[in-house]
Amino acid sequence: MLRKARVAMPLPLLALMLGVFCVGTAEVVIAGILPEMSADLDVSIPMAGLLVTGYALGVTFGGPVITLLTTKWARKTLLLTLMGVFIVGNVIAALAPNYGTLMGARIFTSFSHGTFAAVAWHVAALMSPPDKQATAMAKIALGFNFANVLGSPIGTFIGQQFGWRATFVYITAFAVLCHLLIYRFVPGTLSTESDEAAEEGVSLREQMKVFRKGSLQLSMLITVLAQGAVFTTSTYLAPLLRDVGHFAAAMVGVLLIVFGIGSVLGNVLGGKAADANVMRGVLRAQAALLVALLLFWVASPYQIPAAIALFLFGAAAFSIIPALQARILAVASAAPALALSANVSAFNLGNGLGAWLGGTTIDLGFGVRSVTLTAALATSVALALSLIMWARSRSESSDLPALEASTTDTALTRKAP
Repeated sequence: MLRKARVAMPLPLLALMLGVFCVGTAEVVIAGILPEMSADLDVSIPMAGLLVTGYALGVTFGGPVITLLTTKWARKTLLLTLMGVFIVGNVIAALAPNYGTLMGARIFTSFSHGTFAAVAWHVAALMSPPDKQATAMAKIALGFNFANVLGSPIGTFIGQQFGWRATFVYITAFAVLCHLLIYRFVPGTLSTESDEAAEEGVSLREQMKVFRKGSLQLSMLITVLAQGAVFTTSTYLAPLLRDVGHFAAAMVGVLLIVFGIGSVLGNVLGGKAADANVMRGVLRAQAALLVALLLFWVASPYQIPAAIALFLFGAAAFSIIPALQARILAVASAAPALALSANVSAFNLGNGLGAWLGGTTIDLGFGVRSVTLTAALATSVALALSLIMWARSRSESSDLPALEASTTDTALTRKAP
């Protein structure tokens, strides 16, 4: 239920955003310290790279299962427990005597990722007015932005200076702070997923049936394709900037900060657009991504235009996250946290799909510049599916905004007792 404590809204959101920052940093930071880990653990670089794959698979498959098994848990208790699991996993990773133990610690840690992010988004929506829920979710998603802009570079620097184990100590320290902030500021009276389902007469079996809904399946497919389009390009930004834009290696880091600033702006604007109208927010975010990718393809050989296009790509790429998550909530009122967790898995599948699409484009001889066109093609498919979904919604009601407002209000808000 929606409870009191809106006065302290910024601090609960800060606590949740920091938690997302922690899990996001843990996922991506390994890429920056692969040489150190490879040398210390006496394994090859590709073998060390599997630590990223193992974590991603744990998020993809573990998230929905953990969410389903914890539907009766109070939201605050679940958040604290998941962050506790995350802390323990990173402590084990820091102390791991060998590669096998480290891989086990990574997979164990990953089980907290998907459910924590999903519950954090859900709690942010529960604590927000109906017309501010997508904006609140966007603020939580900023944690992922900061993980890429700040968390990973800082973790990489620490690992290079003090050894890769120090990187896990750094992540653990932030996670402990996050645990304390959640304990202190997140309301303990938020309803559980099962409480909400019980209020609406929805059993656990009925919650599982939410995945039979064509609208939810289509929304998750759109998530995979849209996120895949983003990673088709973002995975290969370094060679794109160096080999096509002829930027010096030292400038790549600066340009990635430009990309990160754009991503923060896009996240905020995407949340505001989804607040005004969820489906239109989804369409506008994907249309913006398509335009940004095409501009990037045109501008990539020219340094100043390429830098501008990179900023626009970052903004468009991250504007889709709050819009897609808000859409999931709108169509999965019977099991919102479960659906959000599954959509986190969809985002991770999109990450893997995008990296594969980009790599395949290069391997086929089209050149690294062409990854932007491959991404644009994937975005076009996602946009076409979104238009089909929009048309279906309009056929069900001649007043789409009213329908969405009604659906969102029912799914996300509860009156205080």
